[in-house]
Amino acid sequence: MRRSDRLFDLVQILRDGRLHRAADLAQALGGVSVRTIWRDMGTLMASGMPIEGERGVGYILRAPTTLPPLMLGASELEALRAGLRLVAAGEDPALARAARSLASKIGAVAPAPVDPDREDIFAFTGTTTTRAEPHLPILRAAIAEHERLSIAYLDLNELESHRDIRPLALDLQGQIWVLAAWCEARGGFRAFRLDRIMAITPTGEVYAEVPGQGLADYRALAAEVSA
Repeated sequence: MRRSDRLFDLVQILRDGRLHRAADLAQALGGVSVRTIWRDMGTLMASGMPIEGERGVGYILRAPTTLPPLMLGASELEALRAGLRLVAAGEDPALARAARSLASKIGAVAPAPVDPDREDIFAFTGTTTTRAEPHLPILRAAIAEHERLSIAYLDLNELESHRDIRPLALDLQGQIWVLAAWCEARGGFRAFRLDRIMAITPTGEVYAEVPGQGLADYRALAAEVSA
């Protein structure tokens, strides 16, 4: 049994909320050694799983957890790694910490590289070619709180304008972050490149959902245009 499969099965067993001895877990997994169970439980606990216990006593899952049975291929793992590296290298500290934590958890249960000379797929080297976007934290907060913003924006003709917007979502297009928003002045949806936003001023005003002006409407319009 692959180690990643064994770790998944251990979590599935522990989800009943009962105390399980290492010997019983070893038997349930087809007769692996108790030492293997000790190592696996240490790995799961270090990854942040809410597991309590110790050798000679047993192990219990103290909080509900969801572990979907995903089987990812090599290219899917590479895509996931690339996305996590992108977020971890960004200027949003909360998301960067979350990306590194997630990478650590996935790396703990992901299969080891077939090639021993290959870098661990979820190891971070601390280097990146991704453009940092200092506006990400304030935009993420405004989207979550439905806060209207005023921005200074430089268009492709290098002309600066000032817009009052309702931020809806952030998308990554290639290496460029794009803000989907409802523009009050234009009375329609607009997509603003973050690298061309010169300044952002929070207004403190919470906007209400308006039919035809929400994120779902933006997505639907974008789908029609690209069809």
